[in-house]
Amino acid sequence: MRIIHILILAITLFNFPSQRAFGQFAAENKAFKAGEELVYDLYFHWKFVWVKVGAASLKTVSARYQGKEALKSDLLFTGNNKLQAVFTMKDTLRSYITPDLMPLYFRKGALEGKRYTVDEVFYSYPNGKSKAELHHRNRHGEWSENTCYSDECNFDMLSILLRARSFDASNYRKGQKIHFLMATGKKVEKQTLIYKGKENFKANDDVTYRCLVFSLLDYDEKDKEKELLRFYVTDDTNHLPLRIDFYLKFGTAKAYFKSAKNLRNPHAAIVKKK
Repeated sequence: MRIIHILILAITLFNFPSQRAFGQFAAENKAFKAGEELVYDLYFHWKFVWVKVGAASLKTVSARYQGKEALKSDLLFTGNNKLQAVFTMKDTLRSYITPDLMPLYFRKGALEGKRYTVDEVFYSYPNGKSKAELHHRNRHGEWSENTCYSDECNFDMLSILLRARSFDASNYRKGQKIHFLMATGKKVEKQTLIYKGKENFKANDDVTYRCLVFSLLDYDEKDKEKELLRFYVTDDTNHLPLRIDFYLKFGTAKAYFKSAKNLRNPHAAIVKKK
């Protein structure tokens, strides 16, 4: 089960232009601040009914990395007692980034059933390139390594989430495809999103928001598109992810926004309150 991986992809909204100098990898943070915490409820379609099966939380704080000022973000996903009775799942992701949103370090520890795996990424920026050193521990405890260079910035599941929230989607056209690079396990891969337009959505905080809607696409060997998920984010500076619909091999799942603390910007996408 890889729901937490898809959740991160779902929150990732914007493409990243080619950047060829060290300073150009940086970006202004407009969307969040230290102290922010987001909480989600997770549901699964089980025998014709929707059942709550877990929760996810994302918290960002001020920190130091290798003696320098940084932001540290932790994402924790856990299944509740109903899910744990049949399948143990606990994923923990940690990311360090600079104050201007350049990735420094990433770690993901995933306990899913009897499987425990670890992914680590160490970032540096030699000679105007983005360098990502990937370390992977498989379920047998064996480690493998890979190094990827790019003229564009390399990201992982969490740092790309944080970076993406500060980008402007106001000029997106319905049907527009968006491409970006992400470290996924042992390698860096291209991802594709498509913009679906705007809709209103009532979240689990009983507030209705104006949202931007996106889909994450996959391609088979014949290059045929398949929708992996559809997600909704607030149409304001915060770009809060509110709803994610997962289309999985074993069924359908949904993640609903529940609460937020210490947002950087006021809500500007509210259509109707309680």
